[in-house]
Formats: sequence, structure tokens, C-alpha cells
Amino acid sequence: MSLQYFNPEAINNTINSIYSIILPSLSIDIRKIIERIDIKFLSILEEIRIRENRPLMITLNNRDFFVRNDGKLISTDNGAYIVTNQDTASILQLISDHSIYAIEEELRNGYITLKGGHRVGFTGKGVLEGGNIKTLKYISGFNFRISREIKGVANKVIPYITNRGEVFHTLIISPPQCGKTTLLRDIIRQISDGNTTLGLRGHKVGVVDERSELAGCYKGVPQNDIGLRTDVLDGCPKAKGMIMLIRSMSPNIIATDEVGTREDIFAIEEALNAGIKIITTVHGKNLEEVSRRPILKDLINNRVFQRIIILSNRLGTGTLEKILDGDNYKNIFYII
Repeated sequence: MSLQYFNPEAINNTINSIYSIILPSLSIDIRKIIERIDIKFLSILEEIRIRENRPLMITLNNRDFFVRNDGKLISTDNGAYIVTNQDTASILQLISDHSIYAIEEELRNGYITLKGGHRVGFTGKGVLEGGNIKTLKYISGFNFRISREIKGVANKVIPYITNRGEVFHTLIISPPQCGKTTLLRDIIRQISDGNTTLGLRGHKVGVVDERSELAGCYKGVPQNDIGLRTDVLDGCPKAKGMIMLIRSMSPNIIATDEVGTREDIFAIEEALNAGIKIITTVHGKNLEEVSRRPILKDLINNRVFQRIIILSNRLGTGTLEKILDGDNYKNIFYII
């Protein structure tokens, strides 16, 4: 089954965000082209890819399309709008509010978060200092990634990862662009707010949002609903952020996206030693693939995660393939 479903409110929110936030951040010519795209396609828009001297592209349902001047989507680049230097220069001025120096930190990180939690990634020439990226210059590429908040998408999952008001250590395994961040965001919201139907009290949740995708903070304020009892460290490295939350915010649960470094694992172990529950995600197709990675191998073999959720896009974005019991790795998805 797919966790994604027809949600008129979510679709309306997406359309409104595109018109009120995304379009004003685009150059005039590209803005007019995007405005001409059929609204049924805009409602499922995932990315706008802008590369100087190359065709304008968008992504819908994990598929790439080229875009003509009249807003028509085509499968080949023949007839597609070619992005100009004027387009990229204009976009950079718009997303920086006409002050490149004001987004120097974002340039170093390679992305900026817009109001509404939408993220714009950029590429250009890296300027190094001491072996580290100081900033980017000659910005020639942008990726406008549309943030989608779908409340209720975790409804089917919550009964499996909670029991008598308590929360299980949970790992979500998913290939890229299969809905793991959307699912994790709604899990955080529901655990933070509580669910009286399930007898789930609200828990204090600490979120380390390294890439500003979960809470979608804009000037420090979450743009997505991540719950009443949730504290967010935005733009902070996961390992350092988890330790900071443990020391300062006394969370019951720590949630973060895409663990993968040895430092992340050490921080998770610190949280476990402090009695804090962990909910996190990792890129992968299945448990077997993830278990072969040296960094994650010990966590899996030591049965740290009590529930393992596996997503795919087999039946559409957010297809829930399995929910495994962390003790015996049996699929329990069909039990409830």
C-alpha cells in the first residue's frame, strides 16, 4: 500500500506555496513558463531544475520532464526553454533579497531554505579556505525542491511504533525520494502532540534538522507542523546536535534524518545510554543492504531498533513495503 493519498488540503497548500513563494523567487521568463504549466502537474511538482545554458526541467512523481516556453511538458530537450545567464543572475538576487553577503553561510552549505520550508540548492565554483568550502561563486545551477507537508500520512504506522503510550526505537529504510522525510515529519508531529485514540501521551521530541527539511525552518521558525512539544536544532550537524539536545533540552525522543557517519552512531549510542528513544532514517532498499554497511552493522546486529519500516515507490511515492519487528525481523505490518 502507499502512504500517500489524495489530500485536497495538501494539494491546495502546494499550489498556494508555488504561487506565493516559489514563483516570486524565479526570473521573470521562467516564472511565466511555470505559470503556464497545467495546474494538475503543479499539484504534484517535486523539483524545478535550472541549469545555465541547458534546458529547463521539472520533476513529477520521480520523473523528469523538459519544459517548453508555453509550459508544455516534453520528454526530450527538443524545443525546451534554455536557461540564460540573466535567469540565473536574477534568481540569485531574488533568493538572497539582493544581498549575496546575507546568504554567505547558505552558499557555503550549498542550499537556502525559503519561507514555507522549500529548499533551493545551488551549484557553482567552490572557493576553498584551509581545505574547506568558504563559499560558492559563479552560481549557475539551482534546484527548487518543493516541501510537502501531508498530515495523517503516518496514521497507518503509529500503531506499530508505539505501545501503551510508549514509543519504540524506530528506523525507516527508504531509497531517495520515496517519502521517508514526509513520513518522519508526521511521526514527529503525532508523537509530539499525542494521540488520545491510541492512548499515546505527548512526548518531548528533539529534532536535529541538519538540512532544514523536517521542520523547514525559516529564520529559525519551523514552517512545518512538527508538534507542540518539539524542539528543533536547524542546520546543525546531526552528531553535534544530538549531543546538544541531550544536554540541554531533556527530550524523550530524538528524531533525525539520514544517519550515516561514525559520529552519528556515537551520538545515537549516547542517546541510548541516556534512556532516550531514537527515530531516524537511512537510505537503502532493504534491511539486508543496510546491514552490510560497516557503520550501521552493529546497531542492526545488536537489535537496537525495535521497529524497522521499509518504504519504496513500487506503488507510488511512500509505498509501505514492510514493518519489521526488530527482535526477529518478521514482517508485522498485516497484524493490525
